[in-house]
Amino acid sequence: MAKFTIEKKLRAVREYLAGHTSIKQIAKRHTVNKQVLHHWIERYRHHGEDGLRKRYTNYTPEYKMDVLNFMNDTGASPSEAATVFDIPSRSTVSNWKAAHDLIGPEALISKKKGRPSMKEKPKKPVPPKKSNETLQEEVERLRMENAYFKKVECLSEGKGTLTTQLKAQVIYELRHDFKVVDLIQVASIPRSTYYYWIKHHERPDKYKEVKANIAEIYHEHKGRYGHRNIQIELGKRGIQHDPKTVLKLMKAIGLTCRVRMKKYRSYRGNVGKVAPNVLSRDFTAEKPNQKWVTDVTEFSLFGQKLYLSPVLDLFNSEIIAYTIQSRPTYDLVSTMLEQAFEQLDPEVELVLHSDQGWHYQMEKYQTALINRNITQSMSRKGNCLDNAVIENFFGILKTELLYLQEFESIEHFRQELDDYMVYYNQKRMKSKLKNMSPVEYRTHVEQAA
Repeated sequence: MAKFTIEKKLRAVREYLAGHTSIKQIAKRHTVNKQVLHHWIERYRHHGEDGLRKRYTNYTPEYKMDVLNFMNDTGASPSEAATVFDIPSRSTVSNWKAAHDLIGPEALISKKKGRPSMKEKPKKPVPPKKSNETLQEEVERLRMENAYFKKVECLSEGKGTLTTQLKAQVIYELRHDFKVVDLIQVASIPRSTYYYWIKHHERPDKYKEVKANIAEIYHEHKGRYGHRNIQIELGKRGIQHDPKTVLKLMKAIGLTCRVRMKKYRSYRGNVGKVAPNVLSRDFTAEKPNQKWVTDVTEFSLFGQKLYLSPVLDLFNSEIIAYTIQSRPTYDLVSTMLEQAFEQLDPEVELVLHSDQGWHYQMEKYQTALINRNITQSMSRKGNCLDNAVIENFFGILKTELLYLQEFESIEHFRQELDDYMVYYNQKRMKSKLKNMSPVEYRTHVEQAA
């Protein structure tokens, strides 16, 4: 397979996202398989440039099981799961699934690669009889190995690959119970590595205050901020650090962001009139209430489904109104529309964009827009990028709420959703809004006018 640089991948992805050329033409121009290009595009949408960089990672059995459970729970394909969990190759996920289906969870445990070293001395045959002293030494060694591996499992949970630093930490914590020289042998690390770690471990942590601020910001936003947003928040507190340093410190204290899932599709063919694409992917607005976008998404909890219908202002990405119901009936959209209209002046000129969902093709919906002198706009059939802003909002919502928290009931989820909408509008900053929240940005612009 041909090798592609990060620059070439970015050029191909950005050409497609510009919306001027089809994926087939771009794939031909860059001499890349169309499915591979589609995989790049999805990875870029989920993880940015980092998703296109090639890297080598060892995955724990628990992490592999999380990926397979995600596929079972959501019906995602290996390609979709690889995109969501930032795994470079979809064939990796396919191999995990095939091995698990054939053998079971044991197949997810990685085996040491390569041929055994020729320098290793052959094991001496075990003598038929052992003295009490020898047996006692073996018991002590087994006890040490058991304690070592239990401590390793405890400290490495959720951190991925077992590093030499982690092994040194395990030895340090067990040093009062067993001989350090024996622990070093069990851990298979150089003696110098352990004492180097000790030397640096006993030094004061120069990042202690930074880590405390990172944890405070992370938990304040309930884990919804990644290292880039946390780096910006640190800057607001007078703490200046490179984003890569912030990412490294987040990993050191075990903090990371979550994933997102697919959205509900309400298209049922032509059940009414289809409006033209007036918006035409121009997602910029010069003032509030000039361009709105809307759609419906689905949540699945406790064996039940909930449907959310919000309307978003393209001027500052503010959620103007929203409704949530257990069924995607027409009043889900009509009630949201009535709430949104309460915030409009009678003389306002507004474009309201949606996909071709059946709600938006209804005569009642279109009449309501005409009565308020609102121009209706619809995405082209099968083209989700025409309504990319509301799609992106749904991804953020599910990443930062649905997958981030545990809910006790449907009512608990509804309450947390209401709280999140307030948080999103009034507190959650966006880089395109000069690192202000939607409400802060609108207030700032209105005061400057």
